[in-house]
Amino acid sequence: MSQQSTTVEVRILDKEYLVACPQEEQEALLRAARHLDSKMREIRSSGKVFGTERIAVMAALNITHELLERDTMSHATSSLLRAMDHRLDDALGGPSDNRS
Repeated sequence: MSQQSTTVEVRILDKEYLVACPQEEQEALLRAARHLDSKMREIRSSGKVFGTERIAVMAALNITHELLERDTMSHATSSLLRAMDHRLDDALGGPSDNRS
């Protein structure tokens, strides 16, 4: 059975994006877009990260970190993520207080 895709408009940091999505997954896509928009606004409002691309990368890292923390992960994986987090903070100009 083929899934019928439709185009859904999502708004992230006041910019509109058209995304192809199966009809049965539209609500999940909209929830994901709202969550991403919220995280990006939170990071932007901290004033520590500038530029939409950097804000998007930090939001993606924060969301990924949250998801990985929910799953059971080894101590080594957790340590690696923290090390990567610190290296990204250094590269982007300092620690971010917006991480969950």
